[in-house]
Amino acid sequence: MKKNKYNTANIKSLQKGLLITALLVTQFGIGQTKPDPNYKGVVGKTLADSKEYWIDPVKAPEGAPNVVWILLDDVGFGATSAFGGLVNTPTFEKLANNGLRYTNFHTTAICAPTRSALLTGRNSHAVHVGGFSHTSMSAGFPGWDGRLPSSAGTIAEILRDNGYNTFAVGKYGVTPDEDATDAGPFDRWPTGKGFEHFYGFLGSQTDQYNPDLVEDQTWLNGNTKLNGAEKDKSKNEFVTDLKGKHLSELITDKAITYINRQKHAAPNKPFFLYYAPGATHSPHQVEKQWSDKYKGKFDEGWDAYRDKVIANQKKLGLIPSDAKLPVRDSYVPAWNTLSVDEKKLYAQFMEIYAGYLEYTDFEVSRIVDHLKSINQLDNTIFYIILGDNGASKEGTSIGLVDESFRKLSDPKTKEESLKANLSKTALLGTPAATKENYPHGWALAANTPFRNLKQDAHSEGGTRNPLIVYYPKGIKTPGIRTQYGHVIDILPTTLETVGIKAPETIRGIAQDSIQGTSLAYSYADAKAPSRHKIQHYYIFGSRSLYKDGWKASAPHHPDYIDITQNDALSQKDEPSNFDNDVWELYNLNVDFNERVDLAKKNPEKLKELQAEFDNQAKKNNLYPLIDWQDVLRQRIHKKK
Repeated sequence: MKKNKYNTANIKSLQKGLLITALLVTQFGIGQTKPDPNYKGVVGKTLADSKEYWIDPVKAPEGAPNVVWILLDDVGFGATSAFGGLVNTPTFEKLANNGLRYTNFHTTAICAPTRSALLTGRNSHAVHVGGFSHTSMSAGFPGWDGRLPSSAGTIAEILRDNGYNTFAVGKYGVTPDEDATDAGPFDRWPTGKGFEHFYGFLGSQTDQYNPDLVEDQTWLNGNTKLNGAEKDKSKNEFVTDLKGKHLSELITDKAITYINRQKHAAPNKPFFLYYAPGATHSPHQVEKQWSDKYKGKFDEGWDAYRDKVIANQKKLGLIPSDAKLPVRDSYVPAWNTLSVDEKKLYAQFMEIYAGYLEYTDFEVSRIVDHLKSINQLDNTIFYIILGDNGASKEGTSIGLVDESFRKLSDPKTKEESLKANLSKTALLGTPAATKENYPHGWALAANTPFRNLKQDAHSEGGTRNPLIVYYPKGIKTPGIRTQYGHVIDILPTTLETVGIKAPETIRGIAQDSIQGTSLAYSYADAKAPSRHKIQHYYIFGSRSLYKDGWKASAPHHPDYIDITQNDALSQKDEPSNFDNDVWELYNLNVDFNERVDLAKKNPEKLKELQAEFDNQAKKNNLYPLIDWQDVLRQRIHKKK
């Protein structure tokens, strides 16, 4: 058989080429990998000819303080005693009395959008969390898929890369359901977003005595999933014995442990702690020793509560001295129209809630006291947001105990539900009260002096929450601040305070612009003009636009209350309609709690703000408009 001359020639040519290349590399270095341009050492043939180079470890700015962010859940502006409420919160009062109270601070009106905006310093739709990261409440659009992009780095990523240790405990709320399994992927878990340690729950709510608990990237008990199906807890090798402890105690214990370990290893290195308890989101569960403090304290009802709280708020200088309460929202009956049984039941719901909130304040005191005991309190700045939205509307008109809402449009159904609740009063506050939440009337009272509730992005009652800033080293004169602020402002405020610039890249990924406005300018100047000039809001149909003290807002129907009380989903399944929403107009400069609608008197101003809402919506990926009907009718998150 003849040899293939062509193949033989090619082989000889290749061998010759390799030999020549090897000689060139040996003599002249041709073809060698280029050295790292940032490398400042010398690499010779021998160690004697070489010089080592080591990159100095990144350090936080000299004297940079520890940073603690505390974010409570579903509290309401007028709940805590620190802001005139009737629930005793001595820790928050002490921090506020020795720091700054911000009375014109805002959230998004619901939890996941608030948390995404807080962590990134960018508007929630701009970081893909217009709704939730839950499968049923996310949609395949840029503003709605529930997946924080890497181009929107979190405060934890920024501080970690600038010399801080970073921990988070409690509620996270922005990990996609599809990722929240033992198989990950883990890049959208807290540990994938800059937190070196995490201990808490990934979802929106959890049982306080049987939590869906995660540490770092490991499910400890509860909602461990495998291939989309929940694992049998009895066969879960990660189950831990929580010994009947409340989740708030568990996360506080863990936070203190993280701090101690870090300070032992690196005493001079600052830390960032994100402390986000499940409280006071449902289920309202707390030991009797806390709720028993409030026995009989709410027997006068929610109308009396509102009157007392607005008077307290005036005395504290938190609101104008001539402020008046808005008319009670239509979905809340007057207390004096209720039956004896209803009054007794509803008062008990509020006793549980109050005990739950005071207990949460106590757990925060443990963090404060511990920092004081290790001489770190004066070198720590606290940002405390008392609620990620207004008080919750999810408790229905009669409250919930151990089951989700039933549609209450049928009087028989409402009567049956009320009777069932009355038979379960012994369960209130206990581990058996797995869905407990108070009635709408108490949520409205907790939002004093504002209208409406959580989810109502058109209203100050849904979006206005207290902010406390405590920093002994940097804030010398305590006081009240009225500058307009939003949850996206906390990240840039923190960076300016600790002396760190927002990065252009994070680990090689270019970063989108931070949209928040630092509030640090207001620390020393109570009269400084507001720098945050414009802000849009949107939650499942409800929407508004704030600009320089003016606000255009559109309540949307059916909203969550319409659906639970009026059975809106029994109507014909037609596309959601937004054109029928009636816009309102308020001048918050003179009407801070939205009592006087100026839409008819000033239609040109309304048109200006409506046009600006559309502009902001386009800039922030807010469209398409999605509402509760779209969610509950399962019109979204459809995959091929």
